Amino acid sequence: MFNLLQLDLVSLRLLVLTAKTENLTQAANSAHMTVSAASKRLAELERVTHCTLFTRVARGLQLTPAGRGLAEHARAILDVAQQMAHDAADYANGVRGHVRLFANTSAVIQFLPHDLAIFLAANPHVRIELAEALSDSTIHAVESGRAEIGIFADNAPAPGLQMQPYRRDRLVVLVPQAHELAQRAAVSLADTLDFDYVALNQGSSLLRRINDAAASTGRLLKVRIQVSSFDGICRMIEAGLGIGILPLGSVHPELLESKLRAIPLEGAWATRTLYVGVADASRLSPQAMNLYNYLGSLE
Repeated sequence: MFNLLQLDLVSLRLLVLTAKTENLTQAANSAHMTVSAASKRLAELERVTHCTLFTRVARGLQLTPAGRGLAEHARAILDVAQQMAHDAADYANGVRGHVRLFANTSAVIQFLPHDLAIFLAANPHVRIELAEALSDSTIHAVESGRAEIGIFADNAPAPGLQMQPYRRDRLVVLVPQAHELAQRAAVSLADTLDFDYVALNQGSSLLRRINDAAASTGRLLKVRIQVSSFDGICRMIEAGLGIGILPLGSVHPELLESKLRAIPLEGAWATRTLYVGVADASRLSPQAMNLYNYLGSLE
């Protein structure tokens, strides 16, 4: 076991840079030091850790397994140090609290820009760290303590969380303007199942909801292509690769004016509730409690 007090951030950053470039000259230039100084620091790091971090090859340096593993730890340490610097700057500038918020894409695109702008205008000394994630990942982040507050869809099970309704949204079918369904005032899901679909990747609560609704009709969704974002779905539909289902508020208005048509879906399943949840409201910081109560008052 080596002495952690012998590590310094400059050497750890140099390790990360060298691991990235596998070239000592490039790493030294990026670290704003001479090659000889960089070489001495890496040698000292190997001495302190009792590990060979690099081997020399014709094209430069090659990470050893130990070097690869320690470089990953170094990245994590540098990330934490960077966050510490940001937090210190915030406190120096009058910030009184931080809140870690995870939210699914539907909430991030449709509601949170407006809602957080109002909250932060009324609470200028609060800093919110927002991470966009799938509903299931959001729930896990709250359960594991990586997030204080999470926003997720109603079909993502969260039995261990305290939660309250946040917002509701309405699903629509998106089709190109020349599509045969485009002039319909409304459609059922069954009306759409003969057509190819553009859908989100596996793990999405929205895809799970659509698949469950299709299964209730005895049919399956004909997924032609899967993407990772709402914008990607819109672009694929625009290119004629299929139709799709999205929350109406997530579609850019200019697309609906010129290239796509949003058709309301029939059935109660097409109205979703987004929930805001916490692990234990009694243990929230005052700033997190204020945000939780605010978000829960908006439905």
